[in-house]
Amino acid sequence: MGDCTCRVLRSLILCLLFLLQGANGDNPYRFFTWKVTYGDIYPLGVKQKGILINGQFPGPHIDAITNDNVIISVYNYLKEPFLISWNGIQQRRNSWQDGVYGTNCPILPGRNFTYVMQVKDQIGSYFYFPSVGLQKAAGGFGGIRIWSRPLIPVPFPPPAGDFMVLAGDWFKTDHNRLRLLLDVGHNLPFPDGLLINGRGWNGYTFTVDPGKTYRFRISNVGITTSINFRIQGHKMKLVEVEGSHTLQNTYDALDIHLGQSYSVLVTADQQPQDYYVVVSSRFTPRVLTTTAVLHYSNSRRGVSGPVPAGPPNHVAWSLSQARSIRWNLTASGPRPNPQGSYHYGMIKTSRTIMLANSAPIINGKQRYAVNGVSFVPADTPLKLADHFNIAGVFNLGSMPTSPNSGSGYLQTSVMSTNFREYVEIVFQNWENTVQSWHIDGYSFFVMGMDGGQWTPASRSRYNLRDTVARCTTQVYPKSWTAIYMALDNVGMWNIRSEDWARQYLGQQFYMRVYTNSNSYRDELPIPKNTLLCGRARGRRTRPL
Repeated sequence: MGDCTCRVLRSLILCLLFLLQGANGDNPYRFFTWKVTYGDIYPLGVKQKGILINGQFPGPHIDAITNDNVIISVYNYLKEPFLISWNGIQQRRNSWQDGVYGTNCPILPGRNFTYVMQVKDQIGSYFYFPSVGLQKAAGGFGGIRIWSRPLIPVPFPPPAGDFMVLAGDWFKTDHNRLRLLLDVGHNLPFPDGLLINGRGWNGYTFTVDPGKTYRFRISNVGITTSINFRIQGHKMKLVEVEGSHTLQNTYDALDIHLGQSYSVLVTADQQPQDYYVVVSSRFTPRVLTTTAVLHYSNSRRGVSGPVPAGPPNHVAWSLSQARSIRWNLTASGPRPNPQGSYHYGMIKTSRTIMLANSAPIINGKQRYAVNGVSFVPADTPLKLADHFNIAGVFNLGSMPTSPNSGSGYLQTSVMSTNFREYVEIVFQNWENTVQSWHIDGYSFFVMGMDGGQWTPASRSRYNLRDTVARCTTQVYPKSWTAIYMALDNVGMWNIRSEDWARQYLGQQFYMRVYTNSNSYRDELPIPKNTLLCGRARGRRTRPL
């Protein structure tokens, strides 16, 4: 059989597979084939073993339009299990494709798995990353752009170009060595540097034409460090945060915490020369800085002078900026209706969930916990155990909904919630470090953040009108952040620290959003190609 015939046959099989899962066949399909390999990389001038996708570091971008069906066939040529997760892609009715160990069996070496997703009712800027162990510290990440449909108005003129900026901390130490350090109870070392699109100092160039405006989509893909982003001599107009069009405030510098993504417009309105694009670490004992180059196409002069200094290194500046980020109520989102038509602040919440992070020592080793519970993976992905009714893998209610005063303990923690609840979640941080929290499968409303202990009286400071909706939020030192969230997406969803050492050592849990309905309108059936492992091995994947 020829190569052309094989490709056609494979496409037909994948289309049929997606249709069987309840996808909307009226929307376009986008097919990707990714080969995941090791490769030599030199991001900080030192040879390292990186994780490449189709030979690239960072990996290839994903471009899609609202409601597109995205089919990604991943071939694992590593010598270790591998999974990819999609930071911010909501996976409507489809936690089967979430790409974390609580929902998926890893792709074993020499095997492949095809992710089948629809970017239902989404726009905006996101990224993907490897979720197993500390593989994120070796690469395997890339950007995701979901464009608005042609008939949906976007609240700014089409830019002359669209740049992905994948920035974050980097370690020269091999990712498996970093994992072993955590396993034996040590903390990670201080990062060796910062990268912009996989490159170190002045290693990457963005070329612009004078007088034109460009969109920069900036994601913090690091594993331990908040960053600040700025461009020498240029203003940045914020237009989008993780799928929400924002009020178009202008900033000189933007704090971007772990796992967060922002879109800004930058106009090339300065003298034609080269300018520094700067990323620096925030709230670290020593400030790390790296640069790329903004190159005017008619420039005859390279970058020069000192790198622009960052903002004051104190929380008050960053907190003030975070509060200034608001929803654009007059703009359309993925659908042709104003974003503000959803009056989130007028809906009564059904309950309040309080989540407090901590750093206990358990069995003589450093662990991290939520409400005193330090998560340990089960021998079977929780989603599979739930679907096949496999007893003994996890217990509903094993994740308390408020902090306890005792010492930390190990548990495969799962919080029980019900479909269509509308909940208030308060992240309480009593540590001296900035925390960053992500909820898979969801976008939530960031109601407020402030210092000290949250109390019911704190609600008087909530933004009930135009707070931004996003999927990742920061919690400042000795502070709280409160969110509202509609539990409108059935499944088993990961809630985690985006500090990957904390996540790996237990600062995460799963939220089971349950309905007794068997309707595919609420949740898609188990895919035919689901990988089975642990106690689910040998089970039939036919939907019940």
